[in-house]
Amino acid sequence: MNTSSIQVVVPVFNAYHALKDCLAALYRHNSQDTVILIDDGSDDERIMTLLNAYRLKCPGWQVLNNSQNLGFVKTANQGLQSSEGDTVLLNADTCVTKGWLNRLEDCARTVDNLATATPWSNNAEICSLPKTLQNNAIPANIDCIAESLYAYHQPVYPELPTAVGFCMLVTAQAKQQVGFFNEAVFGYGYGEENDYSLRAAAAGLRNVLVDNAYVAHLGNQSFGEKGLQPNEQTMARLLSEHPDYAELIDNFIKKDPLAPIRQSIIDKIDAF
Repeated sequence: MNTSSIQVVVPVFNAYHALKDCLAALYRHNSQDTVILIDDGSDDERIMTLLNAYRLKCPGWQVLNNSQNLGFVKTANQGLQSSEGDTVLLNADTCVTKGWLNRLEDCARTVDNLATATPWSNNAEICSLPKTLQNNAIPANIDCIAESLYAYHQPVYPELPTAVGFCMLVTAQAKQQVGFFNEAVFGYGYGEENDYSLRAAAAGLRNVLVDNAYVAHLGNQSFGEKGLQPNEQTMARLLSEHPDYAELIDNFIKKDPLAPIRQSIIDKIDAF
């Protein structure tokens, strides 16, 4: 029996070693859940072998294979459109933790008019912990951190100006009201989750932090193979769609409303 009603979608492009760690963690914690692995035209022959091995072990896991590389945005939309319910887009360079999906599901059940939800991570920009806006080292025992967060921190689900795409819950309500990622503008990736979050906010929906959940993130694996990085063009695309985006983010960073929550967690959890 599945432990969560949320579907997990993992877009995959090469980055074999990161993917191997990602799938091992997913198998450890979510072997009974619904997981869709989408290979986006990888040219590493080991990828499909690995994906199919997990498909055979996990009845609720599916493998889709794009014959050519469509890019992250189209592949993510492919996953989002495959389910009428809530969906988590999970990067293939993450490692999930004990209870992570249940914490996201708790958030989805608790927060009204929810569009997106993002957990804490070592490397997640405004959702980074312990230090914000930094690529913190991945802690030695991420499951211990996850269990401690659940045990000792009461979530308040604070508002975010934007989700962070490494691990992003997108609700069925958001898909119905806002639609999907903007493929025409954001192409192969970077900026699509920011655009989506702002469109959701404009529709009266909320983007929040799941402040009692933690997912580790290595960062820039599949995109790195393509030489893609966030750059001035990313910001230009965002500003063309949302002229006040830079000011919105700047104000959030200056005010840092997550600081008291981060400090409270750091004080309670020795691993930080």
